[in-house]
Order: sequence, then C-alpha cells, then structure tokens
Amino acid sequence: MCEKSSAMDVELKKLAISLFEIDAIKFGEFVTKVGLKSPVYFDLRVIISQPKVMAQLAKALWRLSEDRGNVSQICGVPYTALPLATLISVDFNIPMLIKRKEEKAYGTKKMIEGHFKLGDNCVIIEDVVTSGSSILETVQTLRKEGLKVTDALVVIDREQGGKKNIEADGINMWSLYSVTSLLAYLVEADKITPTIRKDVLNYLSLSQAPVIVNQVPECRLKIPFYCRANKATNEIASKIFNLMETKESTLCLAADLTKADSILQLANLVGPHIVVLKTHVDIVEDFSCDFIKRLQDLAKKHDFLLMEDRKFADIGNTVSLQYQKGIYKIAEWADIVTVHAIAGKSIVDGLKNALGNVNEPRGIFILAQMSSKGALTNDEYVRHAVSIAQNSNIVAGIVCQSNIFTNPGLVQLTPGVKLGHSSDNFGQQYNTPESVVKSGADLAVVGRGITEAKDKLAAALEYKKELWTAYKKRLK
Repeated sequence: MCEKSSAMDVELKKLAISLFEIDAIKFGEFVTKVGLKSPVYFDLRVIISQPKVMAQLAKALWRLSEDRGNVSQICGVPYTALPLATLISVDFNIPMLIKRKEEKAYGTKKMIEGHFKLGDNCVIIEDVVTSGSSILETVQTLRKEGLKVTDALVVIDREQGGKKNIEADGINMWSLYSVTSLLAYLVEADKITPTIRKDVLNYLSLSQAPVIVNQVPECRLKIPFYCRANKATNEIASKIFNLMETKESTLCLAADLTKADSILQLANLVGPHIVVLKTHVDIVEDFSCDFIKRLQDLAKKHDFLLMEDRKFADIGNTVSLQYQKGIYKIAEWADIVTVHAIAGKSIVDGLKNALGNVNEPRGIFILAQMSSKGALTNDEYVRHAVSIAQNSNIVAGIVCQSNIFTNPGLVQLTPGVKLGHSSDNFGQQYNTPESVVKSGADLAVVGRGITEAKDKLAAALEYKKELWTAYKKRLK
C-alpha cells in the first residue's frame, strides 16, 4: 500500500468505496483463476463502464512509479489492465506496449505490439495479483524481445503468495491495496462488517496460491539430443541434433587450410566422425567451383554438414548480396553460416532474403561470445544476440562460450577446444573438451588440435571420444 501522505490515504479510501459501490469487490463464494475457493472476488473489468473511477484509479496507480527511475514503456497485462495502461499512457505521455494472448498468425507474427528498442525499461501494469502467473508470463515475453523489466504496478495484492513469486523473478511489485488494507477502508466506511473482514483474513492465512518455482523450461543440458531435435524450429538444427545422436559425435572440424586439396583430403579422412566441417572459404588460395562440388560430394558421402564461417556483419542489403553473389555464392552450398549480431535483427532478415531461389534448408549461427582474449562481447551485447537468435526460425544455434540461453531447440556451438588449456600468440584461448561441454557446448569446434596433428585421424577420434563422454556425463 502506498502511504506517502494522509492525502493519498484519503484518496485511496474514497477509491476503495467507489470500487465497492460499482460492484468491483464482491463477497460470497468464488473460485479464483488458479482454482482456489475464495470468500472475496475482485472484478475490475467493471471499471470500463465507470470512466471517472477508472481515471482516478489509473492516476493513483501511476503515482507508485514516482521512485521507479527512468521508464521507457508500460505494458498492461491482458486484458483487464489494458484500459488502465492506456489511460496512464495518454495522461502521462508514456509509450505503451501490448502483449498478445497468442502469436499473430499472419503478417509480422508479433507477440508484442508497439515500438520499442532493445534494452528499454518497461513497467508492468496489472489489476489483481494472486499467484503472479499472469505477470510472470508477460515478463517472460517482454524479456524475450530484449526489454528490461524490473517493476510491476498492481491495484490489488490478494496476499496469497503472488508478490513472493514475482519478486523471486527479480521483479519489484508495488500495489495500491493489499486485501488487508482494502478491507480496513471498507470497514471504516461501514461498507462491510468486521465479521466479513475477519472471515476473509482467516481465509488468507490458510489459503496460499501455488508457488511458481520453475519459470524456465527444463534445463536443455539435461535433454538428450534426439529429444531436442523435435524441439528445434530450424530444420538444420534438427539435423545437427540427429547427426550428433547417430554418429555419437559432437565434433565440428575447423578446416582452416589454404589449399583446396588439403581440405578435401582432410574431409575425406575424418568425415565419418564429424558432424560439421567449418571453412573460411576466402582463405583458400586455389578456390574453384570444382572444389565446392567435391566438398559437397564428400559431405553427402560421409553425412556431415558444411559451415562457412563467414561471420557476416553488415547491413541487411549488403549481407544479402554477400551471401548469394560474388565468386563464392555461399548460399548455394553452405548449410550453415555464422553471423555477428552487431547489425541487429536486420542482418537476419537480409540473409533470409537471399534464400529466395535456394531449395535446400539453411541455418545460421549467431555469434554472442568469442573465444579470443579481450573480446568486446559484453553482457548487454550477449543478451541482445540471444534475443535475436531466439526469435527467428532461420537461426539454428548460438556461438558462445557458456550456457547463456535456455531454448532446447537451439544448438550451442563453442570454438577454442583443445585437449589441454592453452593459448596462441594471437589471443586465442583454448579449453578442454570436458570443460566446454560442461559450460553448455553441444557442438564443439576443434581446429589446430586436429589439422596440425601428425596423425589427424587419431586426433579426430580422440576428440570425438572425449567430447561424447563429456556429453553423456552431462546428461546424468
């Protein structure tokens, strides 16, 4: 309850009486949204027929935000809180967002309506809180879109555990009324008897809403690859999971060699034991279309995928041309490409645009973290990269060094793997197979540990074994 001044207290008492008189507060026998029997029911939907009360309630509610700092957006929990959020938006010139109940089935297919920027601070507006589930569902959707949510403004807190659930998710909840304070106002105004208040308070002490303890999905690190294949929305991601399961391998070979024949010989040698062959095609000194054709033949023969580690990092129109044009024509043969998130969502749209004439499935990996010392991929950048990755069905996975996402349908690709911790003269830092798998890696990139080995096949088999053992251990 907000008790900043006696004037505010007088206003809240008047509002409580108004809510009672318009039948927004009912006493009797009711069942709440979460299935609890209740002697009191709050139906704030009726305020839409009482403009004066609705306006007063919106102004009082927004006063709770005075100490909340910079607010970029507000979002009313559908649907009862939407009129309150709309009035606040108009009266105080605060941009409003609307969370859809379901994903739009056409056009943009958005879950959030309105204009916003990644990192904007959004405050939640809600009418009544019991378990807190509606607020938490809204927060989850907003955060998925890259918005920051730390505060919720609520008309009535039923005092049944919702505040605790909400604050456990890092959200500060501020309410105009608790049930206790609301009943006190009504008793003082002779609107209800002390006996009714006692009965309701006894009910509150005995009946708590379910505790919401698991807002995130089952940990992806404990889900077998064959199960995650069915959770992937990108066909290439699904294929990677199935290949890893079938070949009992999580090995991505970085064939960073400069001669076409050397790459082809290596691919033919270790192809049966890898899931992905990663190239940097622009370092191949004798590149030709024949080289690509032979590489594709080997990929088909040994059942592995081709990844061109292009690391696209330009505006949408430019990357679209880089992907499909030039001498490399990457879109025609690479199953997977890598992409920096620095340009924002438009880079993903540009790549999708380049696939108009490509009939084969394609996937991209968003770079969220790099393995080089001093990389500038800070926490804010990582959060934005993950948001982009989790909102496009062309994204197969995320390149990162740690377990930074929960979506089991995405593949974590981790570079910089070697059988011993080490580094090179150019800032590349290496980690062991067991450590990267423990840190979330599904697909692990090994380069010089194999390409510079005297016995390349033996080295590939050793990495394959070590990585798979670590994966099986992770599942336990």
